Amino acid sequence: MIERQIDITTSDGIMPTFEFHPEDGGPYPIVLYLMDAPSIRPALRDMASRLASAGYYVLLPFLYYRKAPYREFGTSDEDMHLRRELMQSVTRAGMIPDAQALLAHAATSDKANSDGPIGAVGFCMSGPLVMGLAQTMPEKVSAIASIHGAWLVTDQDDSPHKEIDQIKAEVYFAWADRDPTATAEEREIMDHALRGSGISYNLEFMAGALHGFAPPGGERYDRAAAERHWEQVHALLRRNL
Repeated sequence: MIERQIDITTSDGIMPTFEFHPEDGGPYPIVLYLMDAPSIRPALRDMASRLASAGYYVLLPFLYYRKAPYREFGTSDEDMHLRRELMQSVTRAGMIPDAQALLAHAATSDKANSDGPIGAVGFCMSGPLVMGLAQTMPEKVSAIASIHGAWLVTDQDDSPHKEIDQIKAEVYFAWADRDPTATAEEREIMDHALRGSGISYNLEFMAGALHGFAPPGGERYDRAAAERHWEQVHALLRRNL
């Protein structure tokens, strides 16, 4: 397995990114793997590597690059406060040029199938981002997964549950239990929006699994739910990429 850190130039600066792909063979389908609020850390890099080992070219970008240099965040009060500020710099609109820069880099690699459809997997704050990619790049994005996604239903004009009809991708949600950032009521709103759209989707409720259940090592890690999300994401990508 090849893993390396690279710098990708976007319209807003330099975006540190981790690139993963099998050492032999290729080219492989591209998957954009989008970080959660705690940012890139060993657990998330291990997850990206696990996905790439199944035969994918995976890019894991540092989405806070507009406001901060790359770093791993701890759990101190100072780090938690800074992280909350940095989250405000990550937007659905900003993810589009970021994705375009990531795909432009992928086009330079003989390990990436740049001509084929792509997938996107987002965790926590990146759930809305993968929805935005599917809505804005429908001819390119054929599979998205939101894993314990946050703020998927809001009262804003650009709420992810709106403009559903622009999505052509197959959609998978692993919806956490008792999640204040994605409530049971909001799950029903999203399900209603998708149900009448003709989109192929699976909105899976992870009973007993709290927000943050997927990355190993965290206090909310739930092995059963995490392995279930792996099973579903692998199947989703196999069907569509």
